[in-house]
Amino acid sequence: MNILYIHGLNGSLTQEKRDILERYGKVQAPSIDYEHNPDSIMWLYEKFKHSEIDIIMGSSMGGFASYHLAKLLQLPALVFNPALANRSVHQNIPSTPESTTQLLHIVLGSMDTVVDPKGTLAFLANSLTQPQDYTISIRHDLEHRIPVTVFEKEVVKFMEALGS
Repeated sequence: MNILYIHGLNGSLTQEKRDILERYGKVQAPSIDYEHNPDSIMWLYEKFKHSEIDIIMGSSMGGFASYHLAKLLQLPALVFNPALANRSVHQNIPSTPESTTQLLHIVLGSMDTVVDPKGTLAFLANSLTQPQDYTISIRHDLEHRIPVTVFEKEVVKFMEALGS
């Protein structure tokens, strides 16, 4: 299995989280400069559209990019606190299919003060006319940063849902 992990603003994939993902397959985690590339989603699409990626994952700004990239590539995605409603850095949102038949699992921290979970839920509510199925996990023990223990639990749950 090939996993594409998309980091958040000024972030990167930690070795601990990479180790968790590598239990399931090969991990690619490109470095993205969101502040100087307002077309990060299309850059990722062009870079990976012919790759054998099976799953996309991301957090915060990377969750935002993963959400849209999953629709472009028609792949399952696991996103943590995705910056879907608002972002501190401008990003162009490409035209994407309204839905994918693949699993889109969204993990929201109810205590997140960086990416407002209510804004994310409102964004998703405004998309209800689109034929997209989501699973949403609202974690009351979660702020914006994703502790390794929470990351591992959600990855395991996601992989089990995929049958991996």
